[in-house]
Amino acid sequence: MHATQHSASRLAVGLYRVSTAEQGHSGLGLEAQQASVRSFVAAQGWTLVAEFSDIASGKDDRRPGFQAALARCRQLGAVLVAARLDRITRRAHTLSQLLEDGTAIRAADMPGADELMLRIYAAMAQKERELISERTRAALAAAKARGTVLGGDRGYRPATGPDSGGAAAARRLAADQAAHRLVLVLEHLRAEGVRGHASLARALNVRGVLPPAGRGAWTHTTVARVLERLRA
Repeated sequence: MHATQHSASRLAVGLYRVSTAEQGHSGLGLEAQQASVRSFVAAQGWTLVAEFSDIASGKDDRRPGFQAALARCRQLGAVLVAARLDRITRRAHTLSQLLEDGTAIRAADMPGADELMLRIYAAMAQKERELISERTRAALAAAKARGTVLGGDRGYRPATGPDSGGAAAARRLAADQAAHRLVLVLEHLRAEGVRGHASLARALNVRGVLPPAGRGAWTHTTVARVLERLRA
């Protein structure tokens, strides 16, 4: 069978996940994911043969919908498709094991991402979540040590308005984190021989990699700013 015929006749299984019962009952989170996956599968010329969903944390690999979707993919040789990579799993090692086992995986928000890029994104996302969790625990411990009562609304209102300096620092931190998440992708492209800001921008757009702002398209200026931030 020719590659074009195989691609055109490929089967896909959709997987959707929300974290809370409220999101699941409202249907809004699941419906948006479903629309994204269906649009992606149609654009690829594939056939969506089954759809599964879970209302559970992405850290739980025992989710019934997840396991049923994997079983159907193995049975039919289908591609597992989700709106975003973290809708499949939040564990980098789980994703790597699925790829090692031969499970084909695609994320609708990264249409051009290959397996290496999927592994990189999963690993960086997991590391960032771990760092956020560590910072949160440290901040709660410090607040408790200062005698701050944690949890609930006990009538406290700050005497001053929001700290604009703190907000600016938070934005800078978020921008730095986004830039560092992209460094491995840029290094991968450079290893493939992609050179120059404009060429890198085109390659990132083709692979469906979102810029730091999370929307829009890459330009040579965006690439230059990311690289400059990494050198700073």
